[in-house]
Amino acid sequence: MVIGGQQGTAVFHSVHNDMCSPSIPLDLNPFCPVAPPCCPPPVFNYFYHGPTLVTTNATLALQQIKELLENAQNQTGAARLGSASGLLLPAGEDAARGAVVFLPDSLVLCTRERPILCLFLMLLTLWLGYALYLVKRSPYLNSKIREVVSDCALPISVVVVSFIGSYLFLDIQLPVFQVYSRPIFNFALFDQLTGLNALSALGLGFLLALLIFIDQNIVISLTHVPEHKLLKGTAFHWDLVLTGLINILMSYLGLPWMHAAFPHSSLHARQLAKVEQRVENGHLYTTIVSVKETRLTSLAANILIGVSVFMLPIPLQWIPKPVLYGLFLYIAATSLDGNQMVDRMALLFKEQTSYPPTHYIRRVPQRKVHCFTALQMIQLVVLCAFGMYPLPYMKMVFPLLMILLVPVRTSLLPRLIDAKYLDIMDAQHM
Repeated sequence: MVIGGQQGTAVFHSVHNDMCSPSIPLDLNPFCPVAPPCCPPPVFNYFYHGPTLVTTNATLALQQIKELLENAQNQTGAARLGSASGLLLPAGEDAARGAVVFLPDSLVLCTRERPILCLFLMLLTLWLGYALYLVKRSPYLNSKIREVVSDCALPISVVVVSFIGSYLFLDIQLPVFQVYSRPIFNFALFDQLTGLNALSALGLGFLLALLIFIDQNIVISLTHVPEHKLLKGTAFHWDLVLTGLINILMSYLGLPWMHAAFPHSSLHARQLAKVEQRVENGHLYTTIVSVKETRLTSLAANILIGVSVFMLPIPLQWIPKPVLYGLFLYIAATSLDGNQMVDRMALLFKEQTSYPPTHYIRRVPQRKVHCFTALQMIQLVVLCAFGMYPLPYMKMVFPLLMILLVPVRTSLLPRLIDAKYLDIMDAQHM
């Protein structure tokens, strides 16, 4: 049976063998031996597996479907089950002149073609964006065109894959971000809070302040690395003060908090940089010559973010959620380019003769390098386990874990690896 949900279309088979019973006026099972003329061919039935229902109680599902049909029949005189894709099942002789009944999503759990298409679009966005990002290292076209294509890899991949998902697969309803018409500014009603609420907010606010403080300083430190060759002075304390003042206003208005984001900040510095490539001992290195330090790009980006509000729901809802997930994967993949930890992880699978001629490999024994990398990987797994755990209470411990990494570095690691070797390898991240 082809059924249209409120957010999309679905085809599902029966959850109970009794659904092929003659007592049921509609053929609710495409695997029923007595197939009506509109049923799919047997080959399709053999290979296709429709979605399951949220409830395994066939009687309850049929009762809900019957109520929907009765309501539609009372309004139009005839009703039929259908979908936005045009695949229809008649509920009677005059069904063609009736209404199409769209079942609510509460009845349909999942369809197989929808997650497969979502996975395809997500991976396609990642692959296309990263392939265009690597164009700057290819011998094709001239240097200026390669640089422009590489810088615009992300918007090009988003537009192309959004067109593929929204137009070429028009029959499959893809998830999009919902747009609500509620008021934007919801002022917090502090007078309704109890003393227990204030104490709870104080504890959670302390953990949040720790997280923002750590993230802010880490991002600024990674952005102002010597490799970027930034000339203008830093303003670590002033940035933190402004972030705190802005977040006070955000909290009062019920809006999300903000702070310096990684990898956006470091990627922004790289996009403004002039680079040169050199080959040393068979390895290609990209070195930043200078960075054009300006506030205009950040100002223009934030203005465009504000203007994007007027592009809701159309055309921004033409971008499916899987494309945005692929966008985040692209940002993560490009941020790993040149990451020292990732480079050392790759050394675990390389022959020693093919190691790049970085100075810490020349000065630190190979076993110590791999030991340091393994310890960092263990810390990364622990942070990901707590940060991505589905329970929100576990995620609240994440800032404390980051604080605990400081004594691990200062007290535990020197017992396993000589301090002089740690200083050499840590210098790569300063």
